[in-house]
Amino acid sequence: MNRFQALALLGVFSIGLTIAPIETTNAQTQSTGLPLPRFVSLRAAEVNLRTGPGVQYPVEWIFQRESLPVEIIKEYRTWRLVRDWEGTQGWMHQSMLSGKRTFLVTNKARTIRTKPEAKGKAVAVVEPGTVGEVLACPESSGWCQVRIKGLDGWLRRVDFWGTSRNEAFE
Repeated sequence: MNRFQALALLGVFSIGLTIAPIETTNAQTQSTGLPLPRFVSLRAAEVNLRTGPGVQYPVEWIFQRESLPVEIIKEYRTWRLVRDWEGTQGWMHQSMLSGKRTFLVTNKARTIRTKPEAKGKAVAVVEPGTVGEVLACPESSGWCQVRIKGLDGWLRRVDFWGTSRNEAFE
């Protein structure tokens, strides 16, 4: 076997193609045992998004916002296939991700309220693109408790990205 054949078998060498590793065991595809998909956030202010699970794959995108929420949809050893709120997908090393739950306000300005109800007093109005922390999402509630820069309140789930539709956590 020559060097080219060995590199091709290892998925290290490609000619204009992205070669993903062949998945043979559950340990390779879900190394943490945590549920998939799941939401996490970016640990650093600059994080590379790669075309495959390894440093040999090209950087396709660079996220430049710490705490931005992303959704892990697949695992391969120490690499995570993530999706952002616009649907962009790519691989990140696990060290660039945090278990801290955050959210991103989408579409238009949204009102944070004192109670999980539309009649609750307005605490703040947040603009699209605002990132904050998700503190809790009670079961069978369309609202989540959030924090932005030390300000706590409630925001409707449909007003942000960063939790699953029926996900509950406290």
